[in-house]
Amino acid sequence: MRRRDFIQGITAVSAAWPLVARTQQLPAQPLIGFLSTRSPEEAAIHTSAFRRGLEEMGYIEGRSVAVEYRWAKGDYSQLPPLVADLRSRPLSVIVATGDPAAHAVRAAGFATPVVFIVGQDPVRTGLVASMNRPGRATGVNFFTADLGGKRLELLCTFVPSAHVIGLLNNPSFGMEAVDQFRQSVTAAAQSLGRELVLQSASTDAEIDSGFAALIKAGVTALVMQNDPFFDSRRSRIIAVSSRYRLPGIFHIREFPADGGLMSYGASLADTYRQVGVYAGKILRGAKSDDLPVLRPTKFELVVNIQTAKALGLTVPQSILIAADELIE
Repeated sequence: MRRRDFIQGITAVSAAWPLVARTQQLPAQPLIGFLSTRSPEEAAIHTSAFRRGLEEMGYIEGRSVAVEYRWAKGDYSQLPPLVADLRSRPLSVIVATGDPAAHAVRAAGFATPVVFIVGQDPVRTGLVASMNRPGRATGVNFFTADLGGKRLELLCTFVPSAHVIGLLNNPSFGMEAVDQFRQSVTAAAQSLGRELVLQSASTDAEIDSGFAALIKAGVTALVMQNDPFFDSRRSRIIAVSSRYRLPGIFHIREFPADGGLMSYGASLADTYRQVGVYAGKILRGAKSDDLPVLRPTKFELVVNIQTAKALGLTVPQSILIAADELIE
């Protein structure tokens, strides 16, 4: 080999080394902590929506971003240790779904930006400074607690013979949230001339005994507080309602989709998608304080026609016209 060819070969190899080194030293994927009050199985449709939101911002889980999931499975006492575990991770952003999860993250004093889903007013509960300039935490206010009165009105239109209505709530969610929802439903019950029977449930056993107590009290229809614990026990609640032939109205579409009678509220799936978008924006460099807290602008009425037939109910024309979705 001629000396000139040898030197050129060495130069070419040397020039290639920095490229190889750069390839081997790719930056680690950003890491998102995902803290949920719910269970992974029943929340699967919503975590998929969260991933779609991330993808809209160019982040694909397992390729360009990693996600560490922690699930309280409806047991809010598990949130502090789950938060402590996530705090030990090198997180770029933390997502907290459900009021108890968001407040557990706040109590831990995270320096990491937070994106939340909450049902209560985040300004009144101290999560954010304001809706437009929220500070270190932002997200979606899944405005549902104030809809209790509207839900009762729709239920009474659907089941006009129901004069004793059960209200199922969960004190573990927080008494302020319970009281706010109760006041909304109570005011509607008084204006509609209905009697309201309150029943609490914070465990599986209390769901079963609570329904039995409501039936014993003469309840013939049900309104349920929006609560992540109840979401995580959706199948159980629908099964018990069916057993007692108790028509009910719920806060998210997934209840009638799984066999409940009806729901009225915002789309929780779209809310999770919006949270994914916000998390992606923060990963791209946006500051949480520049991302206003979002609120749903559209509320949907969903009715399961098959469940109505099974309960011996005729769907009123006004409900058929107002419904955004009829599940056959």
